[in-house]
Amino acid sequence: MSAPTVESADLVWMEGDQPFSSRFDDVYFSRDSGLEETRHVFLTHNRLAERWHAMAAGEHFCIAETGFGTGLNFLAAWQLWQASAPDDTCLHFVSTEKYPLARTDLQRALAIWSELADLSAELLDQYQDLTPGWQHFSFAGGRVTLTLLIGDLFDTLPELDAPVDAWFLDGFAPARNPDMWQPALYQRMAELSRPGATVATFTSVGDVRRGLIAAGFDMRKVKGFGRKREMLCGQLQQPPAQPWRAPWYARPEKTCKRSAIIIGAGLAGCSTAHALARRGWQVQVIERLPDVAGAASGNPQGILYCKLSPHHPPLSRFIQSAYQYSLRLLQRELKQGEGRWHACGVLQLGTDDKEQRRQQGLASQGYPASFLQAVDARQASALAGVEISSPGLFFPAGGWVSPPTLCRQLLEHPNIEVRTTTAVADLRHDGSQWQLLNEQGDCLAASGTVIICGAHETARFAQTRHLSLKPIRGQITHLPADAHSSRLKTVLCADGYVSPARQDEHHLGASFRFDRLDLTPSEEENRHNLELLQSLSPELHRHFSVTAPQGARVGLRCTAPDYLPLLGPVLTPDAFLDQYAVLGKDASQQPTAPAPWQPGLYVNTAHGSRGLISAPLSGELLAAWLGDEPLPLPRDLAEAVHPSRFLLRQLVRGNASSNKISTQGQRR
Repeated sequence: MSAPTVESADLVWMEGDQPFSSRFDDVYFSRDSGLEETRHVFLTHNRLAERWHAMAAGEHFCIAETGFGTGLNFLAAWQLWQASAPDDTCLHFVSTEKYPLARTDLQRALAIWSELADLSAELLDQYQDLTPGWQHFSFAGGRVTLTLLIGDLFDTLPELDAPVDAWFLDGFAPARNPDMWQPALYQRMAELSRPGATVATFTSVGDVRRGLIAAGFDMRKVKGFGRKREMLCGQLQQPPAQPWRAPWYARPEKTCKRSAIIIGAGLAGCSTAHALARRGWQVQVIERLPDVAGAASGNPQGILYCKLSPHHPPLSRFIQSAYQYSLRLLQRELKQGEGRWHACGVLQLGTDDKEQRRQQGLASQGYPASFLQAVDARQASALAGVEISSPGLFFPAGGWVSPPTLCRQLLEHPNIEVRTTTAVADLRHDGSQWQLLNEQGDCLAASGTVIICGAHETARFAQTRHLSLKPIRGQITHLPADAHSSRLKTVLCADGYVSPARQDEHHLGASFRFDRLDLTPSEEENRHNLELLQSLSPELHRHFSVTAPQGARVGLRCTAPDYLPLLGPVLTPDAFLDQYAVLGKDASQQPTAPAPWQPGLYVNTAHGSRGLISAPLSGELLAAWLGDEPLPLPRDLAEAVHPSRFLLRQLVRGNASSNKISTQGQRR
């Protein structure tokens, strides 16, 4: 993927509070009454109030919009949703935007609408200057989600996987923004629409009307708002033929009963439970250890470490979206201070030529300063409070978090039940639901939906033994804080990391070993961690070289061969091989037989050392898979993290057999 260009909106403020686009020579909303225009054009002519009032418990509704702009349409829809929809329903709002507003401009524009002040404040609390890609937000206790597709809509909409119920066809006028109003847009709208989906737009231009009709929408002219005589609205009448989609990446059949069991109470399990519970699911979390976050998620300090590539491969794009979602979740769920989390900033130091070139490549791509900044060694030293000898990138919104505190907070929901000291030895499907069995074969619990979030132990079940997972030992070292070391104000990262003091202790790490999987701390790894300090800060290295560590902690990370997590539904491997054997001879074939899913079985694992960043958005992705919601990631990224990917690769490369796949367990 080519490097994105970050372009913010070019605004001029007219008459004090009227945002005007100098790029498109057009206003963002009506001078007469932008809010009333939104209600007339988009809310009334998509018949939203009546459709929402008729929804049943557990249903969700998806609006897709072209042109987020000031967010006025979103806030107006959210306000109507609160007044019209039953409590146990969800609204998903997906919007494209090529030129996002800076936060200060968004705040100024929304200040006009005092009746939306509470909703605007909730949006602004989570909104920062946006980077390219997909930005996912959660509001109203999980009842409302917003997914912003930042970039050209002809790049983003083809990757959208969302069953759309209503379209807000917005954006600057066709005469001012002709590149947007194209037949390809109308065709993609039809492809994404559910049967009977509606569309409304402020324009009545003939080319737009004819283009929508050609795509399958029945369009009509109706009275416009204010000085506009006419506008268009309509409904999908002729759904287009859908392009072929790989069945092994398709959505499994949606479950009717919204209850699930999650195996594992680390960051992945707690994030998944939180995402489902906020949508009204009843969730039971089963953990083999005496407490939540007792394994790899139990370090006292975790780092929000967002290492990106200027070439933007799938891993880098996933991390970027996940990092920003994690920051929003922390802002929403876990107040700063008292050892919980601290947005002290993260300095990623360029300690060799290769790393400095990578950082220069990122810094040249126009990211907002609120996301990352290039700094020299002098600037880095001023930010860190200690001597730094290397240039680097500064992530102002990053910092450290207490993972156990976050896990416990995510589980604080009335829809979540937690059972600790409960080990699941086996899974058995009885034809209608999964039974979770202990070592004696007794049933511990049963559910139609099970999500395994057990890190590398995910692969110990017969149903998931084919997954490519590897445990990696990591040890962190605890160092006592004193007056000198407490001058450290930011997290420092390079080959390792060191944290600012939390409860009179710094944490330094981490080792990365494949040759041993025990959990006993070693002096060798403490020495290794102390050596990492030399590249982070020679000053701190000198200081701690004469200080004895006051403890260490070992955990087992879990990774996949491509270092991306595994998130989604699980196939039956032998049936997959038999059903799609033709791919082993000709990978260009497009089989259409439905995938042999293991009914109601999902995984969320292989987060490596990035769980604080990747787990929260992964929970949202799992919830979207389960609820047939819009995916919070582009389709290609959802496939890049899908558990089916390794089965497919083995089959296409011709080195898979039924025996190989069904017996390939976790690697040691």
